[in-house]
Amino acid sequence: MIVVTTNDLPGYRVERYFGVVRGLSVRSRSVIGNVWASFQILFGGSIPLYAQLAEQTRQEAFDLMIKEAEARGANAVLAMRYDANEIASAVTEVIAYGTAVVVVPAK
Repeated sequence: MIVVTTNDLPGYRVERYFGVVRGLSVRSRSVIGNVWASFQILFGGSIPLYAQLAEQTRQEAFDLMIKEAEARGANAVLAMRYDANEIASAVTEVIAYGTAVVVVPAK
């Protein structure tokens, strides 16, 4: 699966469009993790617990998007983007989305 953030793919032409595909992940840190992160916030700097949570959430959303694209028969996703929102305190939603297509090498 080819995934790009651009609207086209140099060297390829789009043969078929399947429309928007997306993957949604909603995660929260455990109460213990939030308490530990709160202490880290007091001292400033990097907060590895939250960085790890953010990366896991993005990866899950990305993987779900790919799964949907493959289920539709796509071999590429163009114009891929992420968006994130805080739903509640310490609960984050991440969506990965793009346009599922079939691309073939340009002649």
